[in-house]
Amino acid sequence: MNMTRRQLLVLSAMAGTSAMTPFMAASAAEKGKQAMPQKFKISLAQWSLHKGFFDGTYNLLDFAKIAREKFDIDAIEYVNQFYAKTLTDKLIRELRQRADDHGVFSNLIMCDHEGALGDPDAKARKQAVKNHYRWADAAHQLGCQSIRVNAQSSGSWDEQMKLAADGLHQLAEYAGKLNLNVIVENHGGLSSNGKWLSGVMKTANHPRVGTLPDFGNFVINRDTGESYDRYKGVAELMPFAKGVSAKTFTFDKDGNETDIDYLRIMKLVVDAGYSDWVGIEYEGDDLAEEVGIMKTKQLLERTRSALSKA
Repeated sequence: MNMTRRQLLVLSAMAGTSAMTPFMAASAAEKGKQAMPQKFKISLAQWSLHKGFFDGTYNLLDFAKIAREKFDIDAIEYVNQFYAKTLTDKLIRELRQRADDHGVFSNLIMCDHEGALGDPDAKARKQAVKNHYRWADAAHQLGCQSIRVNAQSSGSWDEQMKLAADGLHQLAEYAGKLNLNVIVENHGGLSSNGKWLSGVMKTANHPRVGTLPDFGNFVINRDTGESYDRYKGVAELMPFAKGVSAKTFTFDKDGNETDIDYLRIMKLVVDAGYSDWVGIEYEGDDLAEEVGIMKTKQLLERTRSALSKA
């Protein structure tokens, strides 16, 4: 065996060292690339293209194709309201097949308009939990790891915390059997108060319950303009995060978000030990959705590079 190996090496050398060098260099570079730690991964939230999907510019079945071919993005996050009236097992199988065909991972489904999981009425709260089952089933069939829900409630601070935690815990008991997480976005009202929502997480006390911090959704009351400090809120929610939403609205001439310091806020994300999907959610009006998505992706890539060097 040793003689054969030597002979092969000699023959290879005779074939020309120069012919081997590019291959060896490429292999080393590829190994180095694979070994380099990645701070986080970039996914695409379907809401970033809500205008295009609502007006029929895009076919809902093509979401995975769009993510891959237009933006070269590896994972997607569905929005349930686009499929609420047409949801069938056949539709889910088609979406799954298309995602597989394009090598795109289905990360989660964002669920809205299914009732208040923190409804003060126990019967209504239980019904809201059950209303989410079909989305949990769909997420499971798609191969998702989470469904994103809301922690809507009413009453005092403590009452809402207890009620929301109860509804989330109930839903997590069902979702857990499907190997799914139930994650809550700061989405208005008390849910946009980082201290309150982190308290809900502690009260729910379930391994499948977590948060999805959204950088742009810390407005508690749109009528009064009451808001919560976004950096404080992200820091409070990251210990429970099983997803992150990279919201953007407007960009300056250098491609930076004008209202959100991305280096500062993403440092909070990675310092919390988070390295999973960060979903692009462009929601601005100044740029075409496709342009806003690309600018957000580029911003996240620059930020990731800067954090990797830090």
